[in-house]
Amino acid sequence: MRTQVIIIGGGPSGLLLSQLLNRAGVATVVLERQSRDYVLQRIRAGVLERGTVQLLHDAGAGARMAAEGHPHHGCYLTQDQHLFRVDFTERCGHAVMVYGQTEVTRDLYDAQDAIGATHIHGVQNVTLHDLKTTAPSVTFEKDGMQHRINADFVAGCDGFHGVSRASIPEGDRCEYEKVYPFGWLGVLSRTPPVMDELVYANHPRGFALASMRNETLSRYYIQVPLTNRVEDWSDDAFWAELRARLPQEVAERLITGPSIEKSIAPLRSFVSEPMRWGQLFLCGDAAHIVPPTGAKGLNLAASDVKYLSDGLIAHYAGDDSGIDGYSDRALRRVWKAMRFSWSVTTMMHRFPDQSPYDQRMQQVELDMLATSTAARQVFAENYTGHDF
Repeated sequence: MRTQVIIIGGGPSGLLLSQLLNRAGVATVVLERQSRDYVLQRIRAGVLERGTVQLLHDAGAGARMAAEGHPHHGCYLTQDQHLFRVDFTERCGHAVMVYGQTEVTRDLYDAQDAIGATHIHGVQNVTLHDLKTTAPSVTFEKDGMQHRINADFVAGCDGFHGVSRASIPEGDRCEYEKVYPFGWLGVLSRTPPVMDELVYANHPRGFALASMRNETLSRYYIQVPLTNRVEDWSDDAFWAELRARLPQEVAERLITGPSIEKSIAPLRSFVSEPMRWGQLFLCGDAAHIVPPTGAKGLNLAASDVKYLSDGLIAHYAGDDSGIDGYSDRALRRVWKAMRFSWSVTTMMHRFPDQSPYDQRMQQVELDMLATSTAARQVFAENYTGHDF
């Protein structure tokens, strides 16, 4: 089999890249280890920057999002249990869209089906070959049979644990990592959201976040030690701890119910450079991981896809400047998002070795956001997203 671009990974970044390329006449094959049903069961964040929203419309996959998504024009934060709001629209003229990643993935699958894109699910033992030549290929097993696909380029959209980044020799990549000493215990429940916008809570017992998917589906998180297990937390214990960390005026409004999904996610910041090696390009979590505090993970993947799809489409029109500059361009935006996610994580969480001085610095940072127009503008610009 031959195609122009092989895409490793059938999550939202791989699907979006395939959709944009195929609509421009560039042929792709998407390889995914899991089944489509499995991919659609993944629970992920759902705060979309304005650039991501526009890119989904450009891909012909934004109609349901426009009809069912929830534009948010600000968010709430707490300072000493007092609630204050950062107004995005007032401060920078933009908003974000709350629309679950599962729904984004579903819309992209539907858009791919409509144009007849090629997907191969259930692949195993994927191996990348000859990436430093002009004729790379990928081999894999499917239903006990060995297969090979030849291509012009390979796009690694297969996440942090995928084979793509590992196919770059260690001596040719530089990795930066910060592992945080806590995780997020997240609960999804069929309950109305406690507030109309997200609530980020700094509390002596640890961070908490009140989020949502829609009017009847809520997502809540609390900071927990990495030694905790999901089994350590009953629903009642989770709701009690969440109430304790939210301001009283918010906690009194909280409606609880049985959890329909519960998980613990560790937090890390990670970047691998460069994002191009030969004919291989890395996208999304294959190249970088951000703590979810800044709501940047899916949005960074989308900006990678924007830069790479533009570059590949231009390549087939005779211009290689986009693919030659892809890594540098993507990494400039990645590091800005890294800084923002790190700063919000540091401001909102309690660290095991935190000193009284560190706690006072958190209070000052929050006070700056609560009282300084300039600080709120910088926060709003970063939260809603820099230009793609």
